[in-house]
Amino acid sequence: MKELLFENSVVVTHRQIALQSTYNPFTTKLESTIKFLDVEYAKDVLSDPVKVQSYLKSLEGNTGLIIFNIQNHGALLNIYGKPRKAKQYVIGNPLIAIQMTIHDIRASLYAPLKMIVYEDENKKAFVEYDLPSSLFGQFGNNAVLQIAMGLDAKLFHVVSMCDKL
Repeated sequence: MKELLFENSVVVTHRQIALQSTYNPFTTKLESTIKFLDVEYAKDVLSDPVKVQSYLKSLEGNTGLIIFNIQNHGALLNIYGKPRKAKQYVIGNPLIAIQMTIHDIRASLYAPLKMIVYEDENKKAFVEYDLPSSLFGQFGNNAVLQIAMGLDAKLFHVVSMCDKL
């Protein structure tokens, strides 16, 4: 067995936002507002890092965020005959992640971020995510924390922007 060097509890701030709009219009707007990352985006990072950086900059748009992946968790519930509307978004920005990992490589544990959009039994839509500043703040690095606080604002901004009726 490996020697355990350190273990601690971390307080994470979880945010739940009740949306004004319904699930389908919100997810459609979110997916059309934030660009998707090509899964092969980093294949040239060693040979042409400027090309990769340029590609990533082209995806940032006015939100500063990029969608890495979408998991349709609600559809998976159809396995048990109980489909729901629920999508998990893997979201972030590799260029922002690099700004943090330069200061503390452990920040890569939480980058990219996860966010879920779902509809409850009453057809009310919600967004939930863990506040980046609480995830990254555990490392005690002020530079990382400041960048994470910027991500807090970016996530809230994109949710607000896509929740326009």
